[in-house]
Amino acid sequence: MSEHETTKSSTSHSLPASRCTTCFDSVISPHNPSTVHKPKPYKPDLTPIPSPLRPHCLAKHRLVRWLPNIAPPRVTSVNADRTLDNNEAQRVLDVIGASWAESTKELYGTGLLVFHVYCDIHDVPDAQRAPISRNLLAAFLASCAGALSGSTISNYAAALRAWHVLHGLTWSINESEYKALLEGATRLAPASSKRPKCSPFTAAILENFKEAMNLEDPHDAAIFACLVSSFYCIAHLGEFTVPAISRFDPTKHISRAGLIITRNHNNLPVMKFSIPNTKTSSDGEEVHCAGTLVPYSAPHEPPSSTDPRHAIETHFRINHDEPHAHLFSWRHPSGTMRPLSKKEVIKRIDTIAVEACRGIARGTLYSPGHSLRIGGTLHYLLNGVPFDMVKTMGRWSSESFTLYLRHHALVLAPFLQHQPELMHNLRRYILPPCVESSTGQSSLLHCQGFSSAGSRRSLLTLRDHSALTPTVSGPVSGRENLQFFTQSHNTYICTIPS
Repeated sequence: MSEHETTKSSTSHSLPASRCTTCFDSVISPHNPSTVHKPKPYKPDLTPIPSPLRPHCLAKHRLVRWLPNIAPPRVTSVNADRTLDNNEAQRVLDVIGASWAESTKELYGTGLLVFHVYCDIHDVPDAQRAPISRNLLAAFLASCAGALSGSTISNYAAALRAWHVLHGLTWSINESEYKALLEGATRLAPASSKRPKCSPFTAAILENFKEAMNLEDPHDAAIFACLVSSFYCIAHLGEFTVPAISRFDPTKHISRAGLIITRNHNNLPVMKFSIPNTKTSSDGEEVHCAGTLVPYSAPHEPPSSTDPRHAIETHFRINHDEPHAHLFSWRHPSGTMRPLSKKEVIKRIDTIAVEACRGIARGTLYSPGHSLRIGGTLHYLLNGVPFDMVKTMGRWSSESFTLYLRHHALVLAPFLQHQPELMHNLRRYILPPCVESSTGQSSLLHCQGFSSAGSRRSLLTLRDHSALTPTVSGPVSGRENLQFFTQSHNTYICTIPS
């Protein structure tokens, strides 16, 4: 073999240097580089002892930047022959950290802060905080029980687990005990931590809010267009707003270019909203609603005053902006355009509900983020849209939609009980039938119980179901009643033979 052939053979499996540089170590830009946010001071009752392992940073950055006390810091072992240097380890952290949504990382950052404050108070050394022991986790979660809601404590536990996963630490916690701790914490949650169910928005309520607004005002025009779009798309309010006016990112938040008016198979106009990034899909999702008349209204009826297309056209007429701007950006009195934040929408709704209350019962709880989504769901169900189609419109999986309906059963029931067939379909969708049998003088009621959080309970057998408090009941078919009961903060949905 010639010298030339030898050289060629020895390098035949090598990649050109220029190609290698384009394949590896590309710059990662997980955050909007044009915006720099400084962390706020800690609250007096949640201030950790200063440590180089835990720099003061934004809550969403704590999962990555708060380091466990492992030696050497920030170096992850791959195998006996290979370790990662600081730059490689940091890149691994950034990539794994990107698997969680920004809001989730912010939530977990709060849980991580609470855990380390607990450890500071109880003089737990850094070396014992991670990997966390069974005793430390149990003590931490137990200390929170009775003061915080079950969901809050569950989020704290999930934050610690995510922190371990992110930094390659072993999570040696018994799953059965872990689950029992969380369920026990939920049962011990104080009544003050349990928010009452929010009443759903309806088209009539949206009309009342519209009457209390000035739609020639840039702020009100943007808010009303956002409300009706969220309602008829069965969308989360946060998907159509920004968390703060300084945090608009066109790669994550919907812009005006993301709205397209198309036509369906019946040649009727449909509004399609392209959301670049959602909590469940980093690739984005699309939501739709009818572009003219309110969906499923009779053809001869006049356009509803809550028509989403008309509301958006009014908003665009008053609030001119560029295609790349936020969909519901509005003109501030200073003359500048601002993206619409969720906080602004909630504040305006609260103001109207308290001060105007036109047709809105005092004491009724409305939380736009939740009430709009359950209200949109209810709107379509009452107008004869099949459950599976509503599930698709709301972008639920089969299991999540069942849990969602189960969780909101008591909210939906008063609106549905006058439509027996719809009530029957709700029962069939969310739980199997229950059976009542007689044994001597005792009547046994067997029904499936579900907690207010929607989690499945074991089969419930009651010898005297009159001990339960019926909250809603209504005839389902000739020989059945569907009844909703509550007992010890649990909801039971039962079929009682007549």
